[in-house]
Amino acid sequence: MNVHVLVPAAGSGRRVGTTLKKQYLDLGGRPVLVQTLSRLATVPQITAIHVIVPADEIAYCREELIEGYRLDKIGLVIAGGVERQDSVRNGLDVCGALSGDVILVHDAVRPFFPVVQIGPLIQRASVEGAAVLAIPVQDTIKEVFDGRVRATLDRQLLWQVQTPQAFRFDRLREAYRRTEAAGFTGTDDASLVEWCGWPVAVLAGHAHNFKLTTPADLALARGLVATGEEILT
Repeated sequence: MNVHVLVPAAGSGRRVGTTLKKQYLDLGGRPVLVQTLSRLATVPQITAIHVIVPADEIAYCREELIEGYRLDKIGLVIAGGVERQDSVRNGLDVCGALSGDVILVHDAVRPFFPVVQIGPLIQRASVEGAAVLAIPVQDTIKEVFDGRVRATLDRQLLWQVQTPQAFRFDRLREAYRRTEAAGFTGTDDASLVEWCGWPVAVLAGHAHNFKLTTPADLALARGLVATGEEILT
């Protein structure tokens, strides 16, 4: 069994408040994307890491980042699509995985995923077909409609899902085929598997495994690197 990682990296820096795309922002002296790819390369079970970027950034990603930082385990640099779901589909089409292999899909701007959980995540996906990392919601969550609270949700049932998300290749490929035919767009890859009626296992994630979306996220990430706390994950 081989393990392929697809890393969609086509996000903008709009919500972070920069003109430079957030995956290329500096984090501890290296671009965020380089931090993420370097961390993935340390996972012994991973066979190949495929990066998905806009077509006009392929040369930059390959020459300046992958070769410039001598990154290990990098396979293909793939042209992305209009939406994230299109980009992952492109990756599935060309990554070279076989039916019994496992696919991890990981956000380019989550550099602090818990390495210790990736082995168990892969194993669970190989058995059950799909598995995700998640942490329990801590805040009270309310359903709001038209500016008024409609319901207070039971937070014991609510989990904040992270990446990597892991799937048997044949399961995820079929989920993409079915949802594309039906015109369904999910908010993450696991939601496509759920739409097909198939189970998704949940393993414990980590609070440090947040997505860099806002200026506050970037400041927190830089603080974790500066203090060495990111190694705790």
